[in-house]
Parts: sequence; structure tokens; C-alpha cells
Amino acid sequence: MKLNFDYLLDRIWEELSLIRVYTKKKNQGPDFNEPLILTSGRNGCTVRSCCEQIHRDLVKDFNYAVVWGRSCKFNPQRVGLNHILADEDVIQIYKSSSKKK
Repeated sequence: MKLNFDYLLDRIWEELSLIRVYTKKKNQGPDFNEPLILTSGRNGCTVRSCCEQIHRDLVKDFNYAVVWGRSCKFNPQRVGLNHILADEDVIQIYKSSSKKK
């Protein structure tokens, strides 16, 4: 008996407009085990919403991000806070090195 749960799961993700974004640390591979789940309905699917989901102060220290995936014209691409992410993109975030007091 084939119930086609894979198709159902894909349709749920599609109908809810959910995307998975994987994070990558410097000099390491991407972490494909625990993606960040973003949706266009709540905060959007931008680099800004990704940073806010990780930590609310990360946007203040944000310098730029490097993204691999379907949302880029070339891989890797250096992007800003307003870049719109696609499903299964990989993101590496760089914070500004200057300490503001």
C-alpha cells in the first residue's frame, strides 16, 4: 500500500511557502542537519529575517553574507540584508569587526 507521504509533505511545504536555509561556519561545511525555517507570511525570506531568527542583535552587527544556492546569480555570492533567499540555500554571515560603544 503506497500512501505517497513524500508528495504530501512536499505539497505542505509548498502551500505554506516554507523554505529551508542552511547555515555555514567559516572554514567548515554547511550544517544540513538543522535548517532555519523561513516563511514569506511571517517575517519574509530575506537575509534580514534569517539573521533575526538566529539572534535579534545580529542585524546590528551585520556586515554582509555569502549565499550558495538557487537565489544567486553565481555561487557563492556576496549579498546584503534585503537579498531574498530560496529553498535549500546555504548562508554564511559575516559580522562587522569594528566594536561600537
